[in-house]
Amino acid sequence: MFKFINMYHYFQFCLSDVNIARILRHMIFRSRIKMKKLLIASAILMAAPFAAQAGADFVEGDKTLAGEAEMGATLTTGNTETTSLKGRLDLKHELGNWENQYLLEALYTEDTGEVTGKRYYGLIQGNYQLDGTSYIFVNANHEIDPFTGFDSTSTVSSGYGHKFIDDGKTLFNVEAGPGYKYKRLDTESAALAGYETSDSWVAHGVMNYETEITESSKFKQMFVADYGETFEGRSETSITANIIGALAMKFAIVVRYNDSPLDDKESTDTETNMTLLYAF
Repeated sequence: MFKFINMYHYFQFCLSDVNIARILRHMIFRSRIKMKKLLIASAILMAAPFAAQAGADFVEGDKTLAGEAEMGATLTTGNTETTSLKGRLDLKHELGNWENQYLLEALYTEDTGEVTGKRYYGLIQGNYQLDGTSYIFVNANHEIDPFTGFDSTSTVSSGYGHKFIDDGKTLFNVEAGPGYKYKRLDTESAALAGYETSDSWVAHGVMNYETEITESSKFKQMFVADYGETFEGRSETSITANIIGALAMKFAIVVRYNDSPLDDKESTDTETNMTLLYAF
């Protein structure tokens, strides 16, 4: 009993000499510091991929918006009177993790007072960057070309894209995903076909290759395909050479293919252009 009382008094003496509350506060304070450091490190690691994406060269330099404007014209008079006009505006826009493209094209041709070609095309595409090479795309485009027998054609699509090469001089990327196509026939074609509109789900694919030939010239090849009830494809091959400053000359061959054209139409359309290009 005496020994027990002595041990009791000994522990009381030890506790009186040590401030337990102070020790607990110190331990809690150190735990909070460690937790703050852990949260800061986690935030930096999570933000790193997004910082890398924001610095991508979709738009060169420090700009977030850049574009190219093209214009070409051919006029002949005398025994043959022809007019050919081609215009194109291509804009690129960086917005956070999004890389967006806005495209407008117009083509008009006339021969001896008769319109022989008229085409208007618009496209909007947004690419959401998953990392440095992969992205999810959303695309919508609308075309007016009465010489195909259709008043208009609209397509929306979405899917996955991957950049196999992107080193600043060469770009090679592929896109694939589902899409939906809607067409409206003109009055004459609708009377012959027996219907006014057609629509179908399609498999949408894009393959794009761009490379610098020299410091002042670039080669580009792009294929676009939509496969559903019919197969429709588009190929554009171009070479661009700088003249002076932001002004360049562009030579392009565009081929459009439809494996099921309307009765009086051709399967293949070919377009050859020589235009002046201004980059801004």
